[in-house]
Amino acid sequence: MNNSEIQGTGGVNTNSGSPSRKLRILHVTARYYPLMGGIETHVYEVARRMARMGHEVTVMTTDPGGKWAAQEMIDGVNVRRARAYPEKKDYYFAPDIYRWISRNEGNWDVMHVQGYHTLVPPLAITAARKAGIPFTLTFHSGGNSSALRNAIRHTQWQMLRPFLSKANLLCGVSHFEANQFRQALNLPLSMFRVIPNGSNLPKLDVQISPNQNKIISVGRLEKYKGHQRVIDALPFVQKQYPDVQLDILGVGPYERELRERAQSLGLNNIVEIKSVNPTDRGGMAAALASAGLITLMSDYEAHPIAVMEALSLHRPVLVTHTSGLGELADRGLVQSVPLSSSPVQVADAICEQLRHPYIPKNVDLPTWDGCTNQLVSLYSEISK
Repeated sequence: MNNSEIQGTGGVNTNSGSPSRKLRILHVTARYYPLMGGIETHVYEVARRMARMGHEVTVMTTDPGGKWAAQEMIDGVNVRRARAYPEKKDYYFAPDIYRWISRNEGNWDVMHVQGYHTLVPPLAITAARKAGIPFTLTFHSGGNSSALRNAIRHTQWQMLRPFLSKANLLCGVSHFEANQFRQALNLPLSMFRVIPNGSNLPKLDVQISPNQNKIISVGRLEKYKGHQRVIDALPFVQKQYPDVQLDILGVGPYERELRERAQSLGLNNIVEIKSVNPTDRGGMAAALASAGLITLMSDYEAHPIAVMEALSLHRPVLVTHTSGLGELADRGLVQSVPLSSSPVQVADAICEQLRHPYIPKNVDLPTWDGCTNQLVSLYSEISK
């Protein structure tokens, strides 16, 4: 199927403004600020912009451990948190979400379900159907380090199909993602839209000159994110760039394995694993701007926010040619290597980028303002 058949910008910014009608908007997401990740960043960026536009915005989320306030206002957004069970698992079974939505306690005009991975979406969709609330869902698909979860992913999609088929519209953050779900779910083309994540970081107070010997590998510390592929390539990179250094930016359960891998290769002195507070957008901008090369050697990404942010800072990016990363490479935004590349092949690609950085020029990247405007237009289209 031709990717262009699905409506959407495919990455080009659209700032057409928002309809004048003010909406009561409900976002439903398993996790939200101050917890941050790809989905959390997306919701945080668009929800507060919608509130500034004058819409009445609620974010309904979960709090498995009961650590946060049950209800609070954050940047003009009403945040409601429901207890989720079991506390130590990522199923996010939250009965209160069903109760609140089925009663339509906020008299919402439209509901936007963010992500499909947990028990939150079927609960929210069932409740919205009962209350007669129009809704859309953005997939925000990602990889997983669990072989079992990867094996049952298509089964999970088929189990969700009866819920997803009731949506007014379904959104992908890339053409790759929208096409993947359209084909897997066998749903009409007219049900799908493409609205990419934004890419803009705050402007830096001072100019930062990149260190051409510094590589930054971005992403949560999970095996599927592929940080180990960069570590394995470093001994070969060192032969051409003796002063090379690698910063791995992220947190997660794979940290010990990554440290042990670096140690086994004698790379402790040039590999640093650290993180930037996800709410410190200026700190993230400064970190990415300091790199000679940004890498994301992931098994799967739909439309990675970190890569788009690196591009917004005019930094060269090297990725694996797979999923939504391959789409970015095909559009000429990044350089790529096959997912099956050997450490020597990855090293050769890294050295080529350090020697001749590929930085696309005159590229119209999506922004969070543009993403927000497109979503509000979509809400106006489907709301009652």
